[in-house]
Amino acid sequence: MTQRASQTEKAERFRALHEGETFVMPNPWDAGSAKVLAALGFEALATTSSGFAFTLGRRDGDVTLEELAGHIAAVDAATDLPLSVDLENGYGPDPEDAARAITVAGESGAVGGSIEDYGAEEGLYEISHATERIAAAVEAARSLDFPFTLTARAENFFRGNPDLDDTIARLQAYEEAGADVVYAPRLGDIEQVRTIAEATTKPLNVLVHPRLTVAEIIEAGGQRISVGGNLAWVAAAAFAEAAETIRDEGDFAPLWVKVKMDEWLSG
Repeated sequence: MTQRASQTEKAERFRALHEGETFVMPNPWDAGSAKVLAALGFEALATTSSGFAFTLGRRDGDVTLEELAGHIAAVDAATDLPLSVDLENGYGPDPEDAARAITVAGESGAVGGSIEDYGAEEGLYEISHATERIAAAVEAARSLDFPFTLTARAENFFRGNPDLDDTIARLQAYEEAGADVVYAPRLGDIEQVRTIAEATTKPLNVLVHPRLTVAEIIEAGGQRISVGGNLAWVAAAAFAEAAETIRDEGDFAPLWVKVKMDEWLSG
């Protein structure tokens, strides 16, 4: 039986990835999809809050931290890859909420996680409050007995406020508060990626976009590339299309696909 890597070993591998070449970190939505991605050779994984919520029949934001803890444990146990976690806004608006989310994630098996600066009821947090939340998350991360990698997210572009200057100011403040990685999801212009990379000193995570290629992201200074919930939606769309063909045409042909189950589940 192969010995599983310890959490510290995975955490150190994850840190090392941020010091090397740009890498893609795809987002599984359950243990099975995590195993597929591991078998395909990816070096690290991240959860997707929207993809996980969908597996429960809910929308993004409608999952509890306790439910997420079980999800983290299941996905982490599926592979030996480092796992980072989408912790949304820390499951509460206060600094202690962000700190608790980091602690729960680490205790559940994750070696990294992200905290947003947006709340469903509050909207975008004032930069001072958002920075206090990141500082509390940093303190919680440093109290773990392994090197947890904390990602700070500036949600401007994702929440309909594409203010590049404010985004940079936020990310710079989060850097100063101790964040290990910075992230501004939904950038759609390679010059925006470049400008943020040049204005910050920490590794920059970039969310995929139809107008951005991997080569462009690398050239612009992106260190880590994630896909968000998009792989989950690819799978859901294929499932729905096959089901519609059965319903509308009485044709079961879409069901006869080849899957590499032995290869995917061998690890």
